[in-house]
Amino acid sequence: MHALTIALLSGDGIGPEVVAEGARILHAVADRWHHTIELPEGLIGGCALDTCGTPLPPETLDLCQSADAVLLGAVGGPRWDNPDARQRPEQGLLGLRKALQVYANLRPVSVHPSLAAASPLRAERLKGVDFIFVRELTGGIYFGDKRREHVDGQERAVDVCTYTTGEIERVTRVAGDLARKRRGKLTSVDKANVLETSRLWRSTVTRVVREEFPDVTLDHLLVDACAMQLLREPRAFDVIVTENMFGDILTDEASMLAGSLGALPSASIGDEESRQQQEDQGVTRRSRAPSSRLRRGLYEPIHGSAPDIAGRGIANPIGTILSVALMLRHSFGLESEARAVEDAVSSAIDEGCVTADIAASGAQSYSTVDVGRAIENALRAG
Repeated sequence: MHALTIALLSGDGIGPEVVAEGARILHAVADRWHHTIELPEGLIGGCALDTCGTPLPPETLDLCQSADAVLLGAVGGPRWDNPDARQRPEQGLLGLRKALQVYANLRPVSVHPSLAAASPLRAERLKGVDFIFVRELTGGIYFGDKRREHVDGQERAVDVCTYTTGEIERVTRVAGDLARKRRGKLTSVDKANVLETSRLWRSTVTRVVREEFPDVTLDHLLVDACAMQLLREPRAFDVIVTENMFGDILTDEASMLAGSLGALPSASIGDEESRQQQEDQGVTRRSRAPSSRLRRGLYEPIHGSAPDIAGRGIANPIGTILSVALMLRHSFGLESEARAVEDAVSSAIDEGCVTADIAASGAQSYSTVDVGRAIENALRAG
């Protein structure tokens, strides 16, 4: 039996709808495997701006730092899209990632046979696709200095992209370890022909793999070539490691292989923690016994807040539910539970219980809650 304390941050748009289905699955896991579970809730993003005047309230940050893992819905929407606003919902997410020190974002991409028709690519290109992105998450241009200035009568904007060897080394180790456990192939993506940060990225990745992962085959691709290869021969990839902005863009492109942004999960993780570290944190953060957490993580579907469909009950909860499976695997080491959740998702897909975004042409589609219940029923049936 494990004690699981998971902070729920529903966020904006369809976030509350899909997080509710993730919570449904967590309760089912706790019941079936006799775990104890706590699911405290907090505000982040636009709803936090409206309520608290900040996209990441201190109480939300405290909640997440005292939890073993965080399940997030989505942040943002048109009502907060003023580009001149001093605070934006996305700042809450970036701040949370930084505060939790979750520097490696894992985004697995595979194509369920029953969903091949939902992809814009031909089915023969999708057979056997099974790879994972490891995106550096807390460095690069998203976190660099930003400013606007007037020069020679013109307005100029500046975004600074920086990386250190330490930031590159640690995410490369996560990617190398994954490649070693999979098919032993690692592809590093950069823009080393023009960017100095990419030249440092390439040399650092090469050194770490050579010294620490000699059994892993490493190749390098420029980001534009990778974008093309993802559509031309996606099955050639195993593990892809890249910097923050490139990873953000490429993973959205790769989601179309699976047919929908709504079907893909993600895990943002940091370093593994020892039992002593957890005990120390348990004393300073909470008067409770430490859980058997392996590492704190932030788990979320890769889609956005989709305000155009919010409240209509048609959002796809599969990405969120598969994010729960990643949580069970990477934060708690509960491999049997994780696989059972993934099998339950596959069962619902095989039965045709999916939302409209991935339903076959002419086939019946189901609501967010219907899909969540179908997955829950398959999970409880075992």
